[in-house]
Amino acid sequence: MRYAATDPLQGQRMQFDRLKRREFIAVLGGAEPLATRAQQPERMRRIGVLVTTAADDPEGQARVAAVLQGLQQRGWAVGGNVQIDIRFGADDAAIRKHASELATLAPDVILAQNSTAVAALLQATRTVPIVFAIVADPVGAGFVDSLARPGGNATGFSLYEYDIGGKWLELLKEIRPSITRVAVIREGNAAGIGMFAVIQAVAPSLGVQVSAINLRDAGEIEPAIAAFVRSSDEGLIVTGSSLQSGHRDLITSLAARHKLPTVYGARLFAAAGGLISYAPDFLDQYRRAATYVDRILNGEKPANLPVQVPTKYELVINLKSAKALGIDVPATLLARADEVIE
Repeated sequence: MRYAATDPLQGQRMQFDRLKRREFIAVLGGAEPLATRAQQPERMRRIGVLVTTAADDPEGQARVAAVLQGLQQRGWAVGGNVQIDIRFGADDAAIRKHASELATLAPDVILAQNSTAVAALLQATRTVPIVFAIVADPVGAGFVDSLARPGGNATGFSLYEYDIGGKWLELLKEIRPSITRVAVIREGNAAGIGMFAVIQAVAPSLGVQVSAINLRDAGEIEPAIAAFVRSSDEGLIVTGSSLQSGHRDLITSLAARHKLPTVYGARLFAAAGGLISYAPDFLDQYRRAATYVDRILNGEKPANLPVQVPTKYELVINLKSAKALGIDVPATLLARADEVIE
């Protein structure tokens, strides 16, 4: 167990700054003799990166740093043998604009953060290879033909497997056993529908009634949560979509105001004051995405690279939030936590 009272992204941001400055001299390995390679320098490769946060968002910066770290570990370095064009966009209009810009640059490959970024990029190009880092349902969204054989110009890493929805509900019931009603905040896309179906299937065995709160824009968040609240035996599950993540401060503050125990599908919510999160390690996802970028730069096709599922999950508990909600976190749950924020 590790305890974090300071900013957990500080190290990643420092690493991000270092990686931007670092230059790599040469790429080692390969069958070609070094003398021949010296006579025929490897051409500069070009990578696009589309991140759906503001440029000064610490989480977005940490994710870019993770990508750069993964690339460096495979012999790629900015200004040495690769040029990286990074675009940040916090709203749909900016994301579409940047997607079009990146496609026009015709890079060797584009790394996309999530479903919003991939959808914009696929509207802009069907030829430039795209690697996504955290997409909830790439098949349901129409980005790939199947997980095993993507078939088009996009592949990457899924956000989670739907079974995690049952785990979220179990955690909520464990941290407050008296809960009988739970609202699931989701977007009304294929991923949101599929996740809710899993939670709904688990609910009867836990004695919980679940309902869905469908979000289309940020203006619906506050009235939807206020309309749900009736008693003290209620809780929330926040699935962690891009819309929700972009308004994490609002959602966590509303949960605190209404005294709602809440389980979140992304660590950044717990860091923002949310009670508990159980989710893939997103920075690990970005480092793994860099491996697919590397493979594409070395000649493989996205159509033949299977979509992979997360391999590393994190349970994060915010004890300060628990205290504000009057919750005594069970010792058994604390013992399982990967991180406890005090």
